[in-house]
Amino acid sequence: MGKILGKTHLRGLKSRWLRSGILLTIAIVILFTLAFSLGARSYYYSAVRTGMTAKAQSASNFFTGYISRTYSQYYQSAYRYTESFEDKDRLELQFINTRGIVEVSSYGISAGTQPDSPDVRTALSERQIGSWHGRRSATGEPIMAVSAPLISPDGAVIGAMRYVTSLRLVNRQIAVVSAVAAGVGLLVILAVILCNLYIIRTVTEPLVELTALARRISEGSYGIQAQKKYDDEIGDLTDAINEMSAKIGESERTQTQFISTVSHELRTPLTAITGWAETLAYDDSIDQDAQRGIAIISKESGRLTKMVEELLEFTRIQDGRFNLNVETLDVASELEEAIYTYGNLMKQEGMNVEYTPPEEDIPPVLGDGSRLKQVFLNIMDNAAKYGRAAGRILVTIGSAGGWVIVRFRDFGPGIPPEELPFVKKKFYKGSGKERGSGIGLSVCDEIVTRHKGTLELANATDGRSGLIVTVMLPVMKEEDLKI
Repeated sequence: MGKILGKTHLRGLKSRWLRSGILLTIAIVILFTLAFSLGARSYYYSAVRTGMTAKAQSASNFFTGYISRTYSQYYQSAYRYTESFEDKDRLELQFINTRGIVEVSSYGISAGTQPDSPDVRTALSERQIGSWHGRRSATGEPIMAVSAPLISPDGAVIGAMRYVTSLRLVNRQIAVVSAVAAGVGLLVILAVILCNLYIIRTVTEPLVELTALARRISEGSYGIQAQKKYDDEIGDLTDAINEMSAKIGESERTQTQFISTVSHELRTPLTAITGWAETLAYDDSIDQDAQRGIAIISKESGRLTKMVEELLEFTRIQDGRFNLNVETLDVASELEEAIYTYGNLMKQEGMNVEYTPPEEDIPPVLGDGSRLKQVFLNIMDNAAKYGRAAGRILVTIGSAGGWVIVRFRDFGPGIPPEELPFVKKKFYKGSGKERGSGIGLSVCDEIVTRHKGTLELANATDGRSGLIVTVMLPVMKEEDLKI
């Protein structure tokens, strides 16, 4: 039951807890990972740009001081500088003329090309060091370039010195750092999930147990106690439920004792009233009007006697003194005997019991014949009481799927749908005008339940009014026959 309750009644609490905790954590981790990745990218790119800018500035200042005024001398100086360039393995050095065309390159293959990137335009037109990162137009390789203007002694820009480096290794390093950040984020999410699950379990499991306990109390297990596991709000709730259960149990015991005492006290005067009423009924000296009154007294005392017997039966159930004499039974025979016993009495009141014998043999069941007969008689009595206007009751018996199925159908007004779930509760009277103790069906349900069967009530759905009462009893198994 606890598992079921955990899946249904507390599912909303768990999902809200997980959503509020885990989704927020996931969002924070994703934002942190993105921010960290962008920060790592910015840091590495800035570091590369700063290093290349410093190198370009230093080299430009050094190279500019030795530039001659003629173009051929500038070209020869640039060629010699690239020949002696020490960082060829990781940087490409380019000398660009005023038209933006690469005159000399340490890689050679770039000579004659025209980059036309923002860094080149900044160096040539604005006389400042410019930087840019993008991709080579030919290969799509990610690169970063820094261009520094070359200024002659007379102040004219005669070209630009450009450093170009590949960003593949840098991007790979950024990817590794981002993956590590994502891994750390996943570990954080996992830790949060585990912490949330632990907290949820410490909260919901006691709630599931308390919910199951409260349900058992509502079903009649008064006085049961829950084990207090935590000295917190849940512990306070446990104490409150235990106190409530104890008080209800005590109240129930007092009520049961009172009912038992009153019922026993009523039996003696009711027996005397019934006996004297029957005696006076045969006295010819009493006139007809008095005889009619005596008949009413006899009928009402009989009704009260039946109520007293039901109350005593109820107290036996409550006190644990209700036992079954289990034996192998022919349910069809018990049913037919109950119909024969009650049928003649019902005919006197204008009711006809229409019984359809089974077409096949009904398998035996393990049960108490007198108790099952009590169930059948009570159901027929209720059917006669509530379906009196129609004047007929249908009774059938059969077997299917390992069950013996007995159905009673009246043609009365039925039971309002909103009252159906409660009619088997003890002392439930409903909105009907018929009088009764309200425990007859409760006792019947208890008897059928102790036979490991079910008692079901449903309104007819064939277009006509009436109530269908179904009693299902488990067929005796082969291993039971061998005992």
